[in-house]
Amino acid sequence: MCMSRNRGRDTKPEVALRKACFAVGMRYVLGANLPGRPDFVFPRHRLAVFVDGCFWHGCREHYQAPAARAQFWKSKIDANRVRDARVTQKLRDAGWRVVRIWEHTVRRDLPGAVAIIKAATL
Repeated sequence: MCMSRNRGRDTKPEVALRKACFAVGMRYVLGANLPGRPDFVFPRHRLAVFVDGCFWHGCREHYQAPAARAQFWKSKIDANRVRDARVTQKLRDAGWRVVRIWEHTVRRDLPGAVAIIKAATL
């Protein structure tokens, strides 16, 4: 697997969720200069949205550790989880609400993912 080919932004689940939010009238901002670089934000509601990939963020349901370099990947995913928690706390301390949606949620239930975001903007 060639890791340099993996996108850090504009992934299929992220784009699908953004388009679905836009389709129901929710207007967001990309590229906000906030801790953790959220995938998109709703500044008026002070809401930061992250779409977490099942592999990179260690989804308890779908993550499968690669057989090669197992210790490297374990420490990498563990560090990602710690960083996610730290970033979430930093944003909350700064007065932002944070929504983290798993990639599999977007793929399985896109309207449900939009509903989660919509509920957080109220």
